[in-house]
Amino acid sequence: MSTRNGRTTIRDVAREAGVSVTTVSHALNGKGIVADATRDRIAEIARRMHYRPHAVASGLRNNRLGVLALVLRPLDTLESFLPDGVDYFVRFAGAASLSALEHGYGLMLLSDPTLPETPSVSLAADGFIITEPIENDPVIDLLLAEEIPFLTVGRDPARGDYSSFIEPDTAHTTTEVLDHLADNGARKVAIAVGTDRNHWNILTEKRYREWCMERKQEPVVLVQQETSGTAGGRILGEQILAMEDRPDAAYCLTGRHAAGLQARLAEAGISTPGDFLLVAGSDSEQTRNSTPPITAIDLLPESTARAAIATLVEQLGGTPKRDDHGTGIDGRFIIRESSRR
Repeated sequence: MSTRNGRTTIRDVAREAGVSVTTVSHALNGKGIVADATRDRIAEIARRMHYRPHAVASGLRNNRLGVLALVLRPLDTLESFLPDGVDYFVRFAGAASLSALEHGYGLMLLSDPTLPETPSVSLAADGFIITEPIENDPVIDLLLAEEIPFLTVGRDPARGDYSSFIEPDTAHTTTEVLDHLADNGARKVAIAVGTDRNHWNILTEKRYREWCMERKQEPVVLVQQETSGTAGGRILGEQILAMEDRPDAAYCLTGRHAAGLQARLAEAGISTPGDFLLVAGSDSEQTRNSTPPITAIDLLPESTARAAIATLVEQLGGTPKRDDHGTGIDGRFIIRESSRR
């Protein structure tokens, strides 16, 4: 292997470990007979040197493979690749798979390809789609280093120098939700965001703070990890109940947080929508089946997936990138009983 773009090679790892290239290859790919202690030491050296074994992908790079790769980035921080009650990712992946077939491609679904245990074949794709990349996302760093085309759904918040993305108008959606709550009698609106440093969380909070300034309301920003699910929503409820000047409405970005919050407030005798108005930023099984059903944004994952596949395929074919990055994927505001008086 040769060094390209300054990337660490398998020879560099072998030299540092004091073993042969073959031993490094066997250790990292689980082949051959390598002592456990040696295998662990080589893996640690490879991790420290940021080595990625991309032999298969590099060997195929100059040929059209007919394969696209999809990385659903939020799933890498959740407790499961099938989080309870969350159907967004299944809907997105299913629509992306069928859309890829329509364009003459297969679709490969991957977890974080920068992890040390990822097989080298994971980069054997013509192009990548990454949903909701995190700030300074290492997956984007990897694809840039390997010169693999990619498209992100939502921008990396720390990068303003790439145009291969599509994203909904999050600021517009946030304003629509907050205005809806105010129009239905909310005096003080809180917001609950996740801890993932992606554009969705960051832009929503930014627009909320601007809206509060316009309304001369003191912002109430609550934060819960996306992994916490409905239990995290119950914690949000405890936090609101403990406030002296308690909000009477909330916009929770995740449906599971919204459902947990609603349940905890109900236990305390605070009814929705009579005493408290509630909206979720992502529709889910919990929002639809709560009592009462929770107003939510259907993020239209099928439409977003089709737009992402079509845009990436155009990019691979040499079509100039569009100036309009939205492509009509702003979502659908579904008003239910939880926010209507």
